[in-house]
Amino acid sequence: MAEEKKRGAFDWYFKTNLLVRILIGLVLGAIVGIILGFFPDSVKPFVDNTKFFGDLFIRLLKMIVVPVILFSLIAGAASIAPSRLGRVGVKILVYYLLTSAFAVLIGLVFANIFQPGAGFNVVGDAAVKGAQAAPPTIVQILLNIVPTNPFESLMKGDVLPIIFFAVVFGIALSYIKDSKQQVLAKSGETLLNVVNAAAETMYKVVGGIMQYAPIGVFVLIAQVFAQQGARALGPLFMVTLAVYVGLIVHLVVVYGGFLSVYKLGFGKFLKGANEAMITAFVTRSSSGTLPVTLRCSEENLGVPRTIGSFTLPLGATINMDGTAIYLGVCAMFIGFATGQPLTLNQQMTVIITATLASIGTAGVPGAGAIMLIMVLESVGLRLVEGSSVAAAYAMILGIDALLDMGRTSLNVTGDMVGSAIVAKTEKELDMSKWK
Repeated sequence: MAEEKKRGAFDWYFKTNLLVRILIGLVLGAIVGIILGFFPDSVKPFVDNTKFFGDLFIRLLKMIVVPVILFSLIAGAASIAPSRLGRVGVKILVYYLLTSAFAVLIGLVFANIFQPGAGFNVVGDAAVKGAQAAPPTIVQILLNIVPTNPFESLMKGDVLPIIFFAVVFGIALSYIKDSKQQVLAKSGETLLNVVNAAAETMYKVVGGIMQYAPIGVFVLIAQVFAQQGARALGPLFMVTLAVYVGLIVHLVVVYGGFLSVYKLGFGKFLKGANEAMITAFVTRSSSGTLPVTLRCSEENLGVPRTIGSFTLPLGATINMDGTAIYLGVCAMFIGFATGQPLTLNQQMTVIITATLASIGTAGVPGAGAIMLIMVLESVGLRLVEGSSVAAAYAMILGIDALLDMGRTSLNVTGDMVGSAIVAKTEKELDMSKWK
């Protein structure tokens, strides 16, 4: 009985929805920070006494980035069977990667238009800025994607080389596990099981760290508002506005454009797909929405099960157009807010990083927040404890759930558009559903 009481002592915290707890942490942090702002002498003692809790959260997040990239990308790439990388596989992969690149570009365009965070000049608790690397040329960026020593890249946390190596390793593993030589196939299957187990283990670690997120967000947001005051609300509103405008434009222009090219009605598509789109918006989970997505695609959009059962689960894993827009806007926000606006070359790096990172990380809990760290690292905005980059990142994390609803809905929508287009090109789409 005593053990049961002890186990239930923190039920009020752990059994409350994580989204609700993070939002409460954001709101309480903002309130506490604004109140502290009226007592200037109390700001420094508060920052000094709470620094440990904020720094701990940042270090925990940084701890998981490299292993999550490595294991999840290898597992994601290896899950694509070579036998299915025929016409359907190539078509859907090209579509997913192309639309993801368009999405990051759209996010960057609207971030440049709205310029969220410009003139905000957020400071960290140590009033220092994250270290910024000298911007490389486009040729250097492309060349540096290929690591000369993958283990060195893992040690240094160089994001692009790690992504490249993990994807190549995963594709090679997919061929090994499907080999006609029984010994090779068994070895490949064993290695894939180990990688999958490692990836699932990391997802558990991420889930555990996210339980601490409300506390970390509260502390970091309180520090920001204590030093900046209520003026921090404006930049957060601009981030949200830029992301949702980007999501709508991508839906209408990119998806509508693709459907138009293949003579499929945009209105008919929205009517058939709206149940899955709304479910994704509410649940904030592409994988959780998958049963609804499969049913809507087959029953309402005429996508045959033979195609949808391959393209839709694959899309739930690697297609992240909404997240790509979010990454573009948020990376620009952090650059503007810390007085380090991204150069054109750095923005190109964001496009490359976010597009490559889309393979395999969609199923990770808190994927958007983790991918944002990856993108920031790739452009030299280091997430250092006590830095302005860490403070700006905490602001984004505070509204991440609001942004996550829109980006997940767009992710699922893109899966259905791609599946319908591939089915149409394979002459297997039931056109009676589109009349």
